Amino acid sequence: MREVYDFLKNCQTYYLATTEGDQPRVRPFGTVNIFEDKLYIQTGKSKQVSKQIGVNPKIEICAFNGQQWIRIQAVAVEDDRYEPKQSMLDAYPDLRGMYSADDDNTQVLYLKDVIAAISEFSGKTKIIKF
Repeated sequence: MREVYDFLKNCQTYYLATTEGDQPRVRPFGTVNIFEDKLYIQTGKSKQVSKQIGVNPKIEICAFNGQQWIRIQAVAVEDDRYEPKQSMLDAYPDLRGMYSADDDNTQVLYLKDVIAAISEFSGKTKIIKF
């Protein structure tokens, strides 16, 4: 899990894909955090991405660091507790202008059933599951 976290953190921006009906939806994200040995992402409950995950929690993430890319398939599980929200906001203090750990909008989701593939142009791929 740490290698996946480090990869996403170093990229700073990753792309998260969801579905809306039969249409894929992709958008840039930048939040990633480890809390209680789980990998978390963050969004707002008012956003379409939150609604899409609510209907179908299967997501994919992709990022590229200039040498390697990562593709992650996972199930996003909402954790509505105060503590993981606060941990995310502590890791990303710039978000505090838009989000609070005790508001009705901040949403953190941990990833489960993760299969991550880190690949190189040489064809070498490393698979990480957690």
